[in-house]
Amino acid sequence: MFIASSLLLLQTEQTFQPPGYFTPVFLLLLGAGAIAWLVAAILGFTRSRTYAGMKWFSLAAVCMLLYHLQFLLIAVAVAQDNSDLVLSVGAFFNLMIVLAAVCAIIGFVRFTDME
Repeated sequence: MFIASSLLLLQTEQTFQPPGYFTPVFLLLLGAGAIAWLVAAILGFTRSRTYAGMKWFSLAAVCMLLYHLQFLLIAVAVAQDNSDLVLSVGAFFNLMIVLAAVCAIIGFVRFTDME
């Protein structure tokens, strides 16, 4: 145990330099994902009057849109150096993913019940 802890102390700190394209690609894909889920939610809610199970898929799309907005909220909190907000939002980070999955499962069950 002593040898392992002394080896940890001997390590030099290495810094990671992200590639120059990381930030633009990350922001572009995040924005494109948010816009795509917004379009999916709008199209789903307009079609939900025709197909009864479609509203659950629309709710799943709204959950995914909120998931993308959580990224934005975390970025604002990091920029303001507000660790309380980062941790409070980060604690429930995958909540929207779980809710979207539950909505999609209910939507699939409703579609199979209609047949």
